[in-house]
Amino acid sequence: MRFNGIDAPESRQYCDDAKGFEYPCGLRAAQALVEFLAASRPLRCSFIDRDRYGRLVGNCDRADGRSVQRWLVEQGLALDWPRYSKRTFAAEQGTAKAAHRGLWRGRFDQPWDWRAVNADKVETVSEQSTGFGLLGSGCNIKGNISVNSGEHIYHLPGQEHYAETVISTGKGERWFCSEAEARAAGWRRAKR
Repeated sequence: MRFNGIDAPESRQYCDDAKGFEYPCGLRAAQALVEFLAASRPLRCSFIDRDRYGRLVGNCDRADGRSVQRWLVEQGLALDWPRYSKRTFAAEQGTAKAAHRGLWRGRFDQPWDWRAVNADKVETVSEQSTGFGLLGSGCNIKGNISVNSGEHIYHLPGQEHYAETVISTGKGERWFCSEAEARAAGWRRAKR
């Protein structure tokens, strides 16, 4: 799914911090989102549309009533996307910018501009690459269930068997956005 009216950095997007050092702003936004969502479950969403990739587009609130989109923009982890938001989150974005939160600490390309220039680096939407579709994050940790033992194991990019591991969501396998999320769900890290 996609959150209505906001846009966040892509999983492969880097931004500059206050000192000009690059950091993986897309991955940091996704990790912060996972932690925010875990603090109050379940998530409630009302869907209003489908995007061109077939993903549901919706407005979401945690069980405690906090708006996911509003929180992401307040924290400077996502931007109000005027093309779709009608400036719904403009006040929150102004507050984040004034307080130098998140992306606003340094220099960054707006996610929609970054995608236009870096189309070859953008995760495409498919069962294998999207994970949960969080902010188009391309969550890339593979949660695999061992055929032999039934053990739940997660694989990180760069590990020995990562490339050959295929995720079958129909069998209970899944994608994670962070190691903390995988461990919290009861999965262990692959040894190699």
